Amino acid sequence: MTVPAGKALASPPARRQTDTMADRSLRRRTFFRLLPLLILLSAGALFVALGGGDYLSFASLAAHHAWLAELVARRAVAAAAAFILSYAGLVALSVPGAALMTIAGGFLFGTCLGATYAAVAATLGATAIFLAARVGLAGLLTRARPRWRRIESGFRANAFSYLLVLRLVPVVPFWLVNLVAGATGMRLSTYLAATLLGIVPASFVYASLGSGLGSVLDENGVPDLGLLYRPGILLPILGLALLALLPVAYRRWRARDFEPRPAPPQPSPPQSPAR
Repeated sequence: MTVPAGKALASPPARRQTDTMADRSLRRRTFFRLLPLLILLSAGALFVALGGGDYLSFASLAAHHAWLAELVARRAVAAAAAFILSYAGLVALSVPGAALMTIAGGFLFGTCLGATYAAVAATLGATAIFLAARVGLAGLLTRARPRWRRIESGFRANAFSYLLVLRLVPVVPFWLVNLVAGATGMRLSTYLAATLLGIVPASFVYASLGSGLGSVLDENGVPDLGLLYRPGILLPILGLALLALLPVAYRRWRARDFEPRPAPPQPSPPQSPAR
């Protein structure tokens, strides 16, 4: 059966048109998947560009600490809610200033309540940016080079332990950990548990520093943010990080110990002499 010449000539353009429509649809879906993440990052950049970061300083806290203390004394519940929402919003927008906010929490609410509010707020804000990153970036590493795919598979297999270590020992920026965790498609429950547990120790350290901030501000001083890296505080946190890595080491040892070994080569049967 012969195909008419007109139809044969029209087939390649029609195929190109179909491919173009598919590409446009894919780009549209990718854009809408990235939209929540782009909104959060753009809002954070706009906040910093408009000078919002100027309020996240000890000078600003010293200038308003009397008003803030009076607000907490009069309306403790509303002040706590406002603190949690403000802290969570800053973390969701990936704006630096978590240490200052935790210190301010200890100054306004005391060590225990301040650390608790700070941990809850940081977890809520981190979850927002994590979900936006998971929607927009999940599966991105699977299309990358094989080395990145191996990193993703290893991170996903030991997600809780790796994320807990990164939260306990903040050698990687907080916002970057949120994006990487979202890109690997980590489960939300795992992310919540590791994030909350991992930031509690540092939250109590900075909140305890903030509880004595009043006398420091009265003397126009600045608290020592390097307190977290003193041996008496850093070493126990490093110990917790090593404990968090023990399950990873055990699983790798077990997988290596029980992996099937190649069978030894069998001797070839003797050949019979040719007749």
